Amino acid sequence: MSVRIKICGLTRPEDVDAAVAAGADAIGFVFYPKSARYVSAEQATALARRLPPFVLSVGLFVNAAPADIQAALDVAPLNLLQFHGDESPEECERWQRPYIRAARVRPGLDLLCYATRFTRARALLLDAFVEGYGGGGRVFDWSLIPSNLPLPIILSGGLTPENVGEAVRRTHPAAVDVSSGVESAVGIKDHRRMVDFVAATRVAERLPSVS
Repeated sequence: MSVRIKICGLTRPEDVDAAVAAGADAIGFVFYPKSARYVSAEQATALARRLPPFVLSVGLFVNAAPADIQAALDVAPLNLLQFHGDESPEECERWQRPYIRAARVRPGLDLLCYATRFTRARALLLDAFVEGYGGGGRVFDWSLIPSNLPLPIILSGGLTPENVGEAVRRTHPAAVDVSSGVESAVGIKDHRRMVDFVAATRVAERLPSVS
């Protein structure tokens, strides 16, 4: 099964077009106002409308007020919600939309217990723990991922064209998620690096696993 590829934090039409051309399966829009990659509901709507069929639009929220989530859902054509803060299962499920749940991985976090709380999530997105929210472009210790998680995993946290191949071969994710690792500046995607990231992922999924 092919590893799905999500490119997150897009803010410009030309970057959305380039990500699609590179072969991304999903595009992430950040609705967290404290992020340098934040887009308004209106901006996300215009960007998401550029997506062809079968490329998913994902809305990322961090402890957002229900009114703010509803405002985004009212206008933006989002296929999937991503919750990256301290949201409870009930807060994630109230929208009756497919969602993925992010976990900020560090020693001591029981990922098995965490995953069993979010049984209705489509997948568990694993990111590095940093102060604040988001992985800060850091790689976490992949050995902390249990082999028997009950949800598919989306691997995030410091991925780049240079290390995504090893990441795929070591962790066997259902998908990978990249943001800063394919940027030339914050919120500005490097089109060549997006192509290289997708290519490295595709090569790695055909190679043997490594321990």
